[in-house]
Amino acid sequence: QVHLEESGGGLVQAGGSLRLSCAASGRAFSTYIMGWFRRAPGKEREFVAAISQSGDSSNDADSVKGRFTISRDNNKNTVYLQLNSLKPEETAVYYCAAIRWGSIRSGAGAYEYWGQGTQVTVSS
Repeated sequence: QVHLEESGGGLVQAGGSLRLSCAASGRAFSTYIMGWFRRAPGKEREFVAAISQSGDSSNDADSVKGRFTISRDNNKNTVYLQLNSLKPEETAVYYCAAIRWGSIRSGAGAYEYWGQGTQVTVSS
């Protein structure tokens, strides 16, 4: 089992940047595929990005390609999401999630563990 805690959210102007972190406690962090999702007000949760156990492969949603970057540091049990060129419509609660086995996936239902989320607010 793994416990996830996000941090790094906040208020930023359109075009600005933030770096989200997700710290994991528990064993064998390096065996988990990690993902980031977001839920905007009045909308369903959507996939943002995911990264393999070793960090050598990742998958990003089309809407964030070229602007967001997922990475991980297995020595620190932490996964990151760098958000650049943020847009007001990307205001949302951002969640990290983990799944122990298999390949990178974008479906939220596949993930076993979730953090509480961190609020990102982008002002226009």
